[in-house]
Amino acid sequence: MTMEAEAAGLVRKPGDLIGKVQDKIIRKKRCSNSSRRKVIIRRSLRPILGLQQLFLSCQQVFKGPGTVPSPNDVQMLCHILDQMTPQDVGLSSDLHFFKPNTDVKAHERVAYATIHQCKKFSLCIFFLPANSVIPLHNHPGMTVFSKLLLGSMHIKSYDWLDNSSSDNHESDPKLKRLARLRANRIFTAPCDTSVLYPTSGGNIHEFTAITPCAVLDVLGPPYSKDDGRDCSYYKDSPYDATLDVEVKEAKQDECYGWLEEIDLPNDSEMDLIPYLGPQVSVAS
Repeated sequence: MTMEAEAAGLVRKPGDLIGKVQDKIIRKKRCSNSSRRKVIIRRSLRPILGLQQLFLSCQQVFKGPGTVPSPNDVQMLCHILDQMTPQDVGLSSDLHFFKPNTDVKAHERVAYATIHQCKKFSLCIFFLPANSVIPLHNHPGMTVFSKLLLGSMHIKSYDWLDNSSSDNHESDPKLKRLARLRANRIFTAPCDTSVLYPTSGGNIHEFTAITPCAVLDVLGPPYSKDDGRDCSYYKDSPYDATLDVEVKEAKQDECYGWLEEIDLPNDSEMDLIPYLGPQVSVAS
């Protein structure tokens, strides 16, 4: 447990009953004698079952690098995620971190907690303090499901306009490339799950927290530098067809931007914190 996580209210204290099965013992006198009987009341199992259902479905859906889930599988995962609540991962809007107008000085950076990770997929939660930013970044060869659990955030996303230019980009990573704007709006929980694919759906996106936010991400396969799935970061600049060189693939009714690869900004590093919510059972 980190001091930063505790200060932000991202971890449960011993008395908390958030998203976890607890047994409450009530001792009740019997009329016939002085002996006492234990009556066990169990809290709802839904938080554990919701996360477990997601985990088991991911085991079935994600086949490993080089594969993309079928439309039916995407629909199934979206259906599961759309029904998930903060309590499914042990969170509550009552936590100090998510209270409005709360100054969390001890935890100003974005944090993340890993629920589960294997070679085929990973489940993780990102915690964004108000006004924090996860800059434009890509997801090479990955399908990603993002479920905003708490808060409001602005999401901007792009797809490369011409993937055939990847050879030139590999020889000069700093070369500006034209990208099609896919999203540029505010999302507020609860909202539908967003999905991005290896070459579509807004594979390059940026999160800007308007309020403190929690985002549940499902990545298949997860990032792996050794397997060529390292994360790259970008800055964007406007594309103006009247000023820039005309690109034949560009359409008048769509928006575009020039993306240039950059190093990870110093103020964009993230903190890893423990995940203390309901656990998944990996037993087959």
